[in-house]
Amino acid sequence: QVQLVESGGGLVQTGGSLRLSCAASGRTFSSAFMGWFRQAPGKEREFVGAISWSVGTTYYADSVKGRFTISRDNAKITVYLQMNSLKPEDTAVYYCAASRSMSPTRAPMYDYWGQGTQVTVSS
Repeated sequence: QVQLVESGGGLVQTGGSLRLSCAASGRTFSSAFMGWFRQAPGKEREFVGAISWSVGTTYYADSVKGRFTISRDNAKITVYLQMNSLKPEDTAVYYCAASRSMSPTRAPMYDYWGQGTQVTVSS
């Protein structure tokens, strides 16, 4: 089992920044990727980005590329999502997830999920 706890969400104005954290515990060595997903009201959960635990390779959705950055701290077993130049369309509940598979962009391939943290961007 892997436990994931997100933090750092909140309300920010358009153009502002937030940094989300995802602290992992448990059998984290079994996870290949940590991913970030988001879900807005009435919409499906969508991929935001992912990072491999071992070499730090990152993947991003086109909608956030150049604005969001994922990083990890292996010692703290924590993954971060730095979000800059936020837009109202970034408003959603953001989830971190852990995957043992090698398909980091697909939600069904993730085994463990956090409870989510709300990000609201006001216009």
